[in-house]
Amino acid sequence: MPQMQPSFNFMWFWAVVAVVIVGYSMFGETEQRPIEGDWNMVDELIERGYVERIEILDKEKASLYLRTEAFEALAADERFAQMPKTGKQIVYNTGGDVQSFAERVAAAEARAAEAGVEAEDVVVKYSRTERGMMDYLIEFLPWLLIIVVWILIMRSMARNAGGGAGGGIMNVGKARAQMSDKNNKQRITFKDVAGLEEAKVEIMEIVDFLKKADKYKALGAKIPKGALLVGPPGTGKTLLAKAVAGEANVPFLSISGSDFVEMFVGVGASRVRDLFEQAKKVAPCIVFIDEIDAIGRARGKNSGFSGNDERENTLNQLLTEMDGFQTNTGVIVLAATNRVDILDKALMRAGRFDRQIEVGLPDVKERQAIFDVHLKGLKLDDKLDREFLAKQTPGFAGADIANVCNEAALIAARNNKSAVTQEDFLAAIDRIVGGLERRNMPMSDEERRSTAIHEAGHATVMWRLKNCDPVLKITIIPRGRSLGATWYLPEERANHNVEHFMHKMAGMLGGRIAEQMLMNITSTGAINDLERTTKMAYAMVAYYGMSPAVGNISFFDGTGQRDVFTKPFSERTAELIDAEVRRLVDEAVELTRRIIDEERANIEKLADMLISKETIFSEDVESVLGKSEQQKERERVEAEKAAKSAAETPTEGGVEQTAADGEGVEVKYVLEPEPTPEAGDAEAQDRA
Repeated sequence: MPQMQPSFNFMWFWAVVAVVIVGYSMFGETEQRPIEGDWNMVDELIERGYVERIEILDKEKASLYLRTEAFEALAADERFAQMPKTGKQIVYNTGGDVQSFAERVAAAEARAAEAGVEAEDVVVKYSRTERGMMDYLIEFLPWLLIIVVWILIMRSMARNAGGGAGGGIMNVGKARAQMSDKNNKQRITFKDVAGLEEAKVEIMEIVDFLKKADKYKALGAKIPKGALLVGPPGTGKTLLAKAVAGEANVPFLSISGSDFVEMFVGVGASRVRDLFEQAKKVAPCIVFIDEIDAIGRARGKNSGFSGNDERENTLNQLLTEMDGFQTNTGVIVLAATNRVDILDKALMRAGRFDRQIEVGLPDVKERQAIFDVHLKGLKLDDKLDREFLAKQTPGFAGADIANVCNEAALIAARNNKSAVTQEDFLAAIDRIVGGLERRNMPMSDEERRSTAIHEAGHATVMWRLKNCDPVLKITIIPRGRSLGATWYLPEERANHNVEHFMHKMAGMLGGRIAEQMLMNITSTGAINDLERTTKMAYAMVAYYGMSPAVGNISFFDGTGQRDVFTKPFSERTAELIDAEVRRLVDEAVELTRRIIDEERANIEKLADMLISKETIFSEDVESVLGKSEQQKERERVEAEKAAKSAAETPTEGGVEQTAADGEGVEVKYVLEPEPTPEAGDAEAQDRA
C-alpha cells in the first residue's frame, strides 16, 4: 500500500517567517548599543578633549567616537558605565539644526584651548542614509503579512462555511444542501426501515401524492406543505425521511438546521432563499431539514437574557418561504426534531407543517425487526434467540440496538470466539446500560455484605409486589458508578395507576430499608433510588393529580412555554405538595418494611448467594422465594382466559338440536355434555 505524502501547508511557512522576525528582533543584535547623551554631556567631553570625531546622519543623529585615553578617565563615572568601547559610544539628537550644533562644537573647542587642553580638532562628518530594496522590504513586510493572513482567513471561511460553487467568499449565502437524485440506484426505501409501521402508514400519504398527483388534483386537493417528524434521538427520523424520498422517486435535498446559523448577518436568511430556489428548479422534490429546532426556536422567549436577531431573521425567512406570497409548487418540506416543545407556534400551524408524525420508541416486535437488520453482517451463533434479545431491550431506540450489536461483536472478538453468542449480547446490554465492569475496585467485606443486602432487598420487595417489574438478575459486581444492580424487565405498560406507582416506589426503597433493618446502617448507596422515588412521588402529586388533598390538578407544562423562574402555584400549595409527597413516600416505606420484616431469612440467603456467586438470576431467586407475584398474576390471567375460551367454545361431543320458538323461527343451539370434575377445576367440581 503506497504511503500518503503529507501536503504542504503555507501556514507553516508564514509561521516560520514570523518566528524568525521575532527571534531576530529579540536576539539578533549582539553588540552593545551606544548610550543616549544630551548637549551638556557632549559639551563636557569636547572641553576635556575626549571626542575624536562626530558623524551626523541625516542632519539629526550625531554619533560621538571617543579617544582611547577617554575610557580610563571616564571609568569611575557612572554615567558612562554602559558605554561600549568600540564603534559609536554616544548618540545625540541635534534636532535638525546642524548649523547651531556646529557653532556649539566650535565654542566648546575654543574653551578647551583656553583651558590648555591639548587635543586635536574634532572631526565633524556629515552623511545621508541610502535606502535599498531590503529597507523597503522590511518597511512593508508587516503590511504584506497582514494582507496574506487576511486572504487565507477569507479563503478558509469560504471553503468551510460559505459553500456554493467554487467556494468563493461571494458564495457565503449559498445553501449547502446535499441532493440525492431520483435516479440513484442506492436509494433507501421503506423496506430498509425496520419498525416504525405506524409512522410509515401516516407518511405514505405524501408518497402517494407525489406518485399520483393527478388523482388528488382532479378532486381539488392541494399538496401538503410539510410534515414534522417528532421523536426521541436515535429512533430513525432521518432514515424515514430518506425512505420517503426513495419511495416517491423524486429528488431529495437534505440540510441541517445548524447550517443556516453563521457569524455573518443575513447569511441564514440568504441560505433559506437559496435552498428553496434550488428546490423549485427540481420540483417536485422533498426538502429535509434535520434538527430544525436550531433555527425554529420560539421567538421572543427569554429575550431579556439571550436575544438572537439573526436566528429570528432566519426563521422569519423560512416561514415566508413555506407559506408566503410566493407559491412553492411541488416542494414538500420534511423536518425532524426531538424538541418539538420549543418550536415557534407560527412554524407549527397548518399550511406550513400540516402533519406532525410521531416517531416513538419501538415496541418488542419492532425491536426484533430492527435486530434482524443490524444482525445481517454479524457471524452469529445458531442458538441465538432474537425474540429474547428484543425482550431484553425495552426502551431502546434503533441507534441503541445498533450499538448493542456492534458492542456484542467487539466482546466476542475480545474473547476470541468464532461466533457472537447470546451471552455476548447480554454482556453488551449490561455494558451499555450499567457501564464497564470494575472488578478490581477495592471493597471491604462489610461493603460487599452491605451491597448484597441492598440488592437482595430490592429483589425481594419487587418479587413480592405484583405491579413491580419482573426481576431478571442481581449482581454485586461494580459497574460504572454503581456498586451493584438489580436488573429487571420493565413492562411496556401504556397506563399507570396509584397502585403501580406505590409498588414501584416500594421496590426502589427496598435496598435502603433492608440495610437499615438487617444491618442497622444507612449508607450513601441509595442516592439513585431516593432520587427516582422522590421524582415519582412529585409526579404523582403535581402532574397526575393522584393526591386527594391537592385534587385533580396538574401543574405539568406540555407546551414548554412556561417561564422557568416562576411557579404555577402558591407557596401554600407548594407546602401541601411537599406534605403529600412525604405521605406517599412514608406509605411506600411502611409497605417495604412489612415485606422485609417477613422475608428477613430469605434476604439473608440471597445475600449469601450473591457474595458467593456475585451474579444470580431469576431462577436462583425463585429457588429461595418461590414463584413471584408477577408470575402468579400471569398464571391467574391465563387461567381466566382459558376458562373463558373453554366456556365460549362448543365442547367436542355436543349434540346439535333444532327447536322452534313461539313464532315458528328455527333456532339452533348446542347442548354441552355434563362436565366431569377434574383436579384444580373448582367450577367443574361445583357443577358436578
